[in-house]
Amino acid sequence: MTPFGARLRELRAKKQVTLAEMAEAVGVSSAYLSALEHGKRGRPSWNLIQRVIAYFNIIWDDAEELVKLARISHPRVTIDTSGLDPVATELANRLAQSISSLDRATLHDLMARMGKVTSTKH
Repeated sequence: MTPFGARLRELRAKKQVTLAEMAEAVGVSSAYLSALEHGKRGRPSWNLIQRVIAYFNIIWDDAEELVKLARISHPRVTIDTSGLDPVATELANRLAQSISSLDRATLHDLMARMGKVTSTKH
């Protein structure tokens, strides 16, 4: 699941909206919306983000947060370490190899060390 997908699911649950109801309202298939929530699709388009914001009547800071979550929600990331310290390349490769085995606490610890913790709650 991506940060955007987690927030989308959270919004649907809070408003007690089914996947099918929301999909119809924002103009996508329920299969696409499900794939987006589960991290099996890439970032949503700007237009879809705007339709979601309108659908849930999200304003100001909450709308900005949703846009930010969408930006960091591509499930397949490419890291270009060319020209960087060799340790950066090693770190990127080690992370790619081991990320699936890291527990939630370790992931949060790494994010905190980087100074970037998303506000999605799980």
